Formats: sequence, C-alpha cells, structure tokens
Amino acid sequence: MDAKSLPHLLEISTQKFGDNTFLWEKKETKYKGLTYAQTLERVNTYAAGLLSIGLEKGDRVALISEGRNDWVISELAVLFCGAISVPLSVKIEEDNDLIFRIKHSGCKGLVISGNHQHKAFRVADKLPGLEFIILLDGKNNTNGKEAPEWQKLKFPMEKIIDLDDLLENGDEFLREQPEKLNNISQNLQPDDYANICYTSGTTADPKGIILTHKNYLHNMVQASTMFDVPEYYTSLHILPWDHSFAHTVGIYTMMYNGASFASVKVGKTLNETLRNVPVNIKEVRPYFLLSVPALAKNFRNNIEKGVREKGKVAGWLFDTGLKLGYTYNQLGFDKGKGLRFLLKPLYNLFNKILFSKIQDNFGGRLKFFVGGGALLDLELQKFFYTIGLPMYQGYGLTEAAPVISSNTPDNHKLGSSGKVVPFMDLKIVDEDGNEMPAGKKGEIIVRGDNVMAGYWENEQATKETIREGWLYTGDLGYLDKDGYLYVLGRYKSLLIGSDGEKYSPEGIEEAMVEKSSYIDQVMLYNNQDTYTSALIYPNKSALLRWGEKNNFDPLNEDGQRALLLKIQAEVDRFMPQGDLDNMFPPRWLPSAIRILSEPFSEQNRMINSTMKMVRPVISEIYKNELEFLYTPEAKDICNLRNMADIERMFSGNQE
Repeated sequence: MDAKSLPHLLEISTQKFGDNTFLWEKKETKYKGLTYAQTLERVNTYAAGLLSIGLEKGDRVALISEGRNDWVISELAVLFCGAISVPLSVKIEEDNDLIFRIKHSGCKGLVISGNHQHKAFRVADKLPGLEFIILLDGKNNTNGKEAPEWQKLKFPMEKIIDLDDLLENGDEFLREQPEKLNNISQNLQPDDYANICYTSGTTADPKGIILTHKNYLHNMVQASTMFDVPEYYTSLHILPWDHSFAHTVGIYTMMYNGASFASVKVGKTLNETLRNVPVNIKEVRPYFLLSVPALAKNFRNNIEKGVREKGKVAGWLFDTGLKLGYTYNQLGFDKGKGLRFLLKPLYNLFNKILFSKIQDNFGGRLKFFVGGGALLDLELQKFFYTIGLPMYQGYGLTEAAPVISSNTPDNHKLGSSGKVVPFMDLKIVDEDGNEMPAGKKGEIIVRGDNVMAGYWENEQATKETIREGWLYTGDLGYLDKDGYLYVLGRYKSLLIGSDGEKYSPEGIEEAMVEKSSYIDQVMLYNNQDTYTSALIYPNKSALLRWGEKNNFDPLNEDGQRALLLKIQAEVDRFMPQGDLDNMFPPRWLPSAIRILSEPFSEQNRMINSTMKMVRPVISEIYKNELEFLYTPEAKDICNLRNMADIERMFSGNQE
C-alpha cells in the first residue's frame, strides 16, 4: 500500500484517475459528476478554510449530514488538517444523545446540513467546548423547514459560518500561506487517528471507536483483494455514511480503485429521501450495492408486490421459477452439481423471460449486493441469488474497520458469512481462550492492522476488548472445513440453560418475525433458568384483521383470549408437531410469553441506530416482567397481565 494516510490516498488516486468521476450527486433533475481532480481541489480549499478558523492537528470535528458530495469533502478536509472526523448518525434526535457524543469526543467544531440545523441550534449553548459551526446549506437554507433564529443563541454569531464563506476564506489562506496545508497533510502518519465512530452496538452505553488512517487503508486493501472493483464501476450509497462499512467499502475502496459512487437525492424528510431510492437506482445503474437485512426485506416485498400485481399467471410463473432456482442453485458453491445440471436450460429460460425484468428495475448492470449488519436470513439469500441479484453476506465490526469476512462472486456459500479477509488472523476460542477446531463454536477473535486503536477516553473497555493484540468481538461463531465463517449471534446475548448449555437467540427471533405475520418483534430470554421465555410485540394490524374476520372483539375478555391464543399458536408452529418444527431445539423455544403493548424503538432506546435490539436496556426496563415469566401464572399466555396489555393495545383508535 503506497498511501500512508487517507489524504495521501486521494492525492495518489487523483494522479492516477484525475479525470475519472469520483462523486455523483443529484440536486435538481439529473446527476452531475465531480472528478477526482475537482474533488481534491475543493477538499484543499475547504481544509484551508478550516485552518483559517483555527482547526489544528488532533482536534475533533463532528459531522451530521445526509449522504452527499460535501459529506465526503467535509470529512476529507478535516483529515487534510490532521484533525479527526466524528461522523454522527442523522437519526440521532435526542439532545442528550447528541450532546454526549460531541462532549465526550471533545469536538472543537460541528459541520451540519440544512435538514439538521435545528439540532445544532438546540444544543449549541450547551457545548462550551464547541468553537465553530459550519452550515453546509447556509443559515436560511433548511430544505423548506423553518430556519433557526441563530441570533437568539449565546453562541457567537461570527462562529456560525456558511460553507461558501469558509471556502472564500480557504482561497485567501491558500494564496497567503500556500505551503502550510501541504506541510500538515504530507506529515500525516498511518497511526494518526482518522475517525471516532460512536456505536452502541448491543450495549447500553455508546463508545467512541478510534479508527486510524492505517485501519481504513488496510481494510480497504483487504476488501479490494476479495472483490474486483474496476475503475468503471459505480455504486449508489443507500446506507448511512457515518457507518464504517460505508466508509471502507463505499468510499475509500472506490477511491483506491478509481471508481465512482452516487448519493441518494436528499428529500425534505427521511421518508422523501427513501422514496427517491428506487428512482435513483435506475438513474445511476450501479454495478453493486451495499445492503442490510432490513433493506433486503423491503426490496423483496416490493419485487413480490410488483409481480403479484401482474396477475395470477405471473405469480405462478414467478413461484415456479423460484422453486426451480432454489433446487438448481442450492448454496451457490454447489450450484448445478450432479443431475441438477439438467435444470440449467430451464432455469436460464426463466431468467431470460422473468428475472431479467426484475434486474432491469435495478438499472440492468447490478452484479451483486454486499450485505452487512445483522445476519441475513438464508431464504432471503436464496431468493436474491435465484433472481440473479446475489446478496453476498459479510461480517464485520466497526472495531475492525469493519470487514472481517465476506462471500464473493468467486467464493460463496449461502448461509455463511464468507471467507476471512486476507492479511488478518482469525481464531475461534472457548471461554479460556483455547482455539477451537473446525466446526466447533466459540467466540470470534481477530488480529491485524485493521483493528481499532481503542475506545476514546475508555481505557477499561479497551483493555477488555483488545487482549494481547487480539480483538475479542463478542460474537459466537465457527469455521467450517472449507474455511467459511458462520456467525451465530452475540456471545453475551446467549441463552444459557440451567445446566450451563448455551444457544444464540437471534436465529429463532428472526425466524419468528419472518415466518409469522402476527409477530413484529420478539426477544428471547434465558439466564440459567429451567426454560426460555419471550417478550413479544405483536403485529397490531394483522392481529386486528384476524380478530375482525373471526368476530373477536379485542376489548372484551373472550376476544382478548382469542388473540392471545392466536399468538401462542404462531409460536407453537416451531414446537414439535408444528409445521415449522425441527428448525430449533425445543428447549430454546419460549414456554412463557409476555405480550408488550409498545414496540422496541430508537426513541425508547431499546433499538440502536443499526436497528438491532439493545438487550441490556430491554432486560433492565422489563426486569419485573422477565421475573414474572418464571412464575406458574405466566405459563398461561391468557394471564391477567397479557389480557390487560391486549386491551391497552387496542383501546382508543383502532386501525
């Protein structure tokens, strides 16, 4: 790797690919491109502007914005100054959450877009360490929202700077001190800090993960070794850009290879931005997309809805083609083996007359998705593989910058998280740190130059997570005989029976939500008890429709019993003699169920920004209910507490 820092990488790529488009953005009616050379020029001017207002090496700057050209340029400008970028999620709405991250990281500045200016307005006076705020869209450009009255703040008005004014300052600074910026950027070292990424993971307290220039550069090379990314490739970045997955694979891997990427057209609201995604996919015609399970499910729902709307014949053809494809493809690595090769001509016919039409809706050039985040259901993987849009599951952690393993076009086994990236060590170990053989479960630990420098201002957590150079991921998994990694869930979220046996709950929880239209959320619980219990938030609409169809009123006792027994019946499908039995060992299925009248959400802190359950928070909030589940009364789902919550759920305005 020639580059010693991320700014150095941009300079090298500009020398190689200067006239190639790097960034695509749609502000009005069509996408316009910014070349590598144009990007570098704007970054230099921006960085000089930051130096002109006092930014120094080692300072931290928070960044809150939707994905767009100036998101990337803002972060690179901060890095060119030798400072550290603190990218924050646009989903953070609570003032205290925002204040904690900016205070904890000791940010000197804040860069923020028009859609989120109101957040800066609310917290600025509560952040004494904050010295400047840069407004990407100007004081009055808030995408149709009411502009904050900045003059009402105690925060000095002269320190609230429009980006255009900062760039003018930067031009003047470069004329007067042309060598200063260059001297700083050229002296950056691989071990200098690049990012502090805040992630709650599945724990209650957010930690600031320190990623160095070397971490990103190393992981970028690891990812590029596994995936061929020619310079003509382009992608549309749908995932939040503050995540390290979008950083490494979405931004820096593309930069390294001279390729380009586009942002989704920003709407006035998050929902409006999301509605732009399918339109933008057709316009950008990406060669690959980054995905997470929630996005995959939305794509599938929209695909199936489109097919069903074309009539019964189209639906029958689609289902037949899927069954044929599942049989022919198997798990990918064994596609068409044995007598299944006889199915190839018929499968190719379905692909030509049916699946290719779906591929056209994704621009016609899409070769694959790369899946990250939570585990992607095997059936979903088979679905996308069959329709010719394979979704290659990977595994990573922000602490590893983040890619640890991935399936690829050349090496894939559906259901696994792929093969381990090169230039990194990975072991599966038991509780005593002993390495486990192939096929045996244990904690996944990794070692390499992609492993974080540590947690910001949290020496204790760093010592607990990095031991003798090894990053202890906290995830349970195993390697099969072919070297494919299987990730089974969080090591610390394991169900633990009274006999000490352990089991990961995630697969069961995902299957219950996936297979039952009456269950929206479920958290299984067993902490060395004689049986497993569950907290379930039902799908209110589906349950109400079922009740109305069968003449059950959720506001009287008989109706409440009927609805509760329907939920019990859905869980019992996984039990012995159920239509979904043999999927999971019966002992890890819930013997007692507590119905919840409100869902886990980001607002109540039971779901984090990557849409994963925060189990410690849920367990603490529902501590009394979990204790109740181990009483004789709780074994009957029609207990008084559940009856009351069903009534509470459906009282008031019914859907």
